[in-house]
Amino acid sequence: MEDQQGGSNVLYFMKLRLPEHVHSLLESGNVTRAIEEIKSLLQEKRGEEQLRFLFELERIRRLAREYPYSVKEAFELASKELPSLSLEEFQSLIAKGCVDSLTLDGEVKVFRRFIPNMFWLCPELEGGRRRRVSELEEIARETLRRRAMRVSDAVAEGRAGHLLPLKYTVRFTLRVAPREPCSGKVRVWVPIPREEGINRGFRILQSHPEPKALAPPDHPQRTAYFELEGEGSVSLTYEYVSYGFAARLDPSEVWVDESSDVFKKYTAEKPPHIAFTDYLVRLTERVVGGEKNPLLRAKRIWEWITSNVRYTFAQDYALYDNISEYVARNLRGDCGMQALLFITMARIAGIPARWQSGWYMNPVRPGMHDWAQIFLEPYGWVYVDPSFGNKRRGEEWRTEFYFGSIEGFRLAANSDISTQFYPPKKHFRSDPVDNQQGEVECDDRNLYYDEWESRLEILEVERVEEGETTLSP
Repeated sequence: MEDQQGGSNVLYFMKLRLPEHVHSLLESGNVTRAIEEIKSLLQEKRGEEQLRFLFELERIRRLAREYPYSVKEAFELASKELPSLSLEEFQSLIAKGCVDSLTLDGEVKVFRRFIPNMFWLCPELEGGRRRRVSELEEIARETLRRRAMRVSDAVAEGRAGHLLPLKYTVRFTLRVAPREPCSGKVRVWVPIPREEGINRGFRILQSHPEPKALAPPDHPQRTAYFELEGEGSVSLTYEYVSYGFAARLDPSEVWVDESSDVFKKYTAEKPPHIAFTDYLVRLTERVVGGEKNPLLRAKRIWEWITSNVRYTFAQDYALYDNISEYVARNLRGDCGMQALLFITMARIAGIPARWQSGWYMNPVRPGMHDWAQIFLEPYGWVYVDPSFGNKRRGEEWRTEFYFGSIEGFRLAANSDISTQFYPPKKHFRSDPVDNQQGEVECDDRNLYYDEWESRLEILEVERVEEGETTLSP
């Protein structure tokens, strides 16, 4: 899906606003009537208007998956965490905004991941919570801190740039089990590391089946592409090298080249989620104030986000009209949402900024993760991770370290959002913004997450000698 300017943006049609009466029906939760109206209007729509209406029907279908619980069902789940909670108290938590919910056709439905969000949004509830202490989580946290300190120590010794490489051996598996018949071949896209900056030396060790195509090393959303005959699985084992990064950022040395291609590309809008709305422009102007230095402007944006935005689990990204503005208005969001707000505000402030995402590759407990980069002369691309540096985590070292540095526990498959795959995907993606779990489709439809599952396993992590940037054949 190419936008009219020729750049890759699979959500280009989201610039179109729905008719006001349809928008009002959706805002009030009258989804059945909204579906009827959209289907009626669809008969005369073509091109990007048709895509916009079809995507809205897809978003409505996803709402039911994201909000599966009745109030009673959600209360029963919450009671396992808060044994003394009454139904009336739970209903008051919904009214207060501690429990994510919405009304669909007159019935209150509760978000599938409401429990962790409930404690993040209303931390005073922690006092009555049934306590569970994860030893594994504590070990993972300490492993991260030690690795970050190694990077910081290297900088203190006078080193900078990409350093302390680690060689990862990874297995990614994806199993497809369609709920209903699926015509033609099943097409699968698996995220793999881009070979740029912190990740280099990607090499496939074993694959079943063999990939039909590999996206170029610098593709903005890099994948290995497979084809299956109906139900089946993909298994891809590979290795790559990941680097930590740090730089001694000196405001007196920093500048931005406004004539460069990097500046022109990475200070531009990419609707709907990187959009210079009136609200975000005013917010950025207020946060940045009269500061002229690009590094210090970026630091002010960083300070505002890491001080004010609370981490919460997100809905399906397809359900947001504008992620960055949602985060700014609601002061909440997951790692990718916080990164998108930072990128958007940085671009408004005239600082080239871009997306980066894939996996946080902590050897103890890996997980999907998103972060950001800013381009500052003479340093080049510098790493910025708002959710890892959030002050609400209560670990002071994080806020200092993650503005400009990164520890190197990373698999960076993506450097942009909502770009078309190689080879192109025909149907709407399960995640139209990012790609971490993979994507699957057949000739007649996209296969959503409930028709397949994927898993990433770290098989080995080894330290690599400095300067050894390639892997053994």
